[in-house]
Amino acid sequence: MRIYNTLTRTKEEFVPLEDGRVKMYACGITVSGEAHIGHGFQALIYDIMRKYLQKKGYKVTYARNYTDVDDKIIARAAEEGVPADEYAAKMIEHIDKVMREMDIDDPDVWLKATENIGNIQDFISRLIQSGHAYASPSGNVYFDVSSFPGYGCLSNRSVEDMLDGVRVENAEEKKNPADFALWKAAKPGEIFWPSPWGDGRPGWHIECSAMNRAAFGEQIDIHGGGRDLIFPHHENEIAQTESLTGKRFVKYWTHNGLIKVNGQKMSKSLGNSLLLEDLLKKYTNEAIKFALLQTNYRNDINITDTLFPEAERHLTAFYKILKETEDRFGPGSKGNAEIDERFNRAMDDDFNTALALSELFSLFKGISAKLAAGDASCAEDAYQVRATYSLLGLFKKQPAEYLAEVALKSPSDDIPAEVKELAELRWQAKKAKNWAEADALRARIDGAGYIVKDGKEGYEIAKK
Repeated sequence: MRIYNTLTRTKEEFVPLEDGRVKMYACGITVSGEAHIGHGFQALIYDIMRKYLQKKGYKVTYARNYTDVDDKIIARAAEEGVPADEYAAKMIEHIDKVMREMDIDDPDVWLKATENIGNIQDFISRLIQSGHAYASPSGNVYFDVSSFPGYGCLSNRSVEDMLDGVRVENAEEKKNPADFALWKAAKPGEIFWPSPWGDGRPGWHIECSAMNRAAFGEQIDIHGGGRDLIFPHHENEIAQTESLTGKRFVKYWTHNGLIKVNGQKMSKSLGNSLLLEDLLKKYTNEAIKFALLQTNYRNDINITDTLFPEAERHLTAFYKILKETEDRFGPGSKGNAEIDERFNRAMDDDFNTALALSELFSLFKGISAKLAAGDASCAEDAYQVRATYSLLGLFKKQPAEYLAEVALKSPSDDIPAEVKELAELRWQAKKAKNWAEADALRARIDGAGYIVKDGKEGYEIAKK
């Protein structure tokens, strides 16, 4: 199995620090706003990485953090007239709910900056004692970039390049313009914690270094996040942690690509952010996953107007084949090892979900051909597809349930969603020759004031 390492810019054979065990950390969401599709993509990718490593036989401990205090959170809380910690807690609760609607599993370890203030202060104190950090008269504490010769190794750029055209905050109290804040002195009215350097709060970068050390110790196998975190966030994590420990912090640095909307970078300033909550009202979570995973995780994803509808259309067609196969030959039980092996070959190449998903089209074409020929082995192929691809979050529902959900979300007319769902369930019951169930569902549709008309290819719903 090979993983692309951002640090070395090559694919490397995966060999964990400790035989059979993997320590894995991914930077989570700063809870200053709602979860958007980029947050969902990153959470999905690292959930899949964790599950595939487990499939390979590794014992994985996966940690993920919430940044629950920073400048943006403080500003948003002030706008709403609530304390910053109350605002952050409310946002975390809501984001957790949306992620569960996406059917993305929680990490093994949840970490929050505000629950690690002691760990963060201890980390900063040790950096000051070793000469890698210094406190200013105003109560800010900075990391001295010149004290770490390897600074820039991850982003592959010099300090001069990093500073080119960038406004330097608090330049007058820094030894070097590139020095970054480990502890920020509190401004009037801001949330703060007492510290040896005065009342304040953590800088952004120190959070992940301190929480990693608290959760895993001095070294981890995999550290991940969006590509936009390479500099300055992950670059600064390396400097802080390796200055403290004298050891290589992360063995494999992994970064997912960014989201574009119709060719433009997604951002609040452009007004093109796609909120997960809004997308889930229109599409199934499986369709959203299918759309995102068709691109290799390291590449940017361009979301066009047709991306999610096309994904939903493909998945619906696949589920209909699964439904027909199970109706005729049962759900299968033995599977087809070759299907799983092909999936594993794709995923062994740096978690190549795009290649794994491309296999589905030929797989379902083969299942359809067997189905038409009356070959019962199609049931085993269908069983294996569901068993294997559930790792990607796909084919986890019963076919009738999924098709009913698609009908429920389909935009079109003024027919209530509940009636659409009843009509789809009735259609599936009829195809399964469950006449009593179909008649009962028709009666419920009739009682709601609608009629359903059947045709060769499907049905239509109309108001009485």
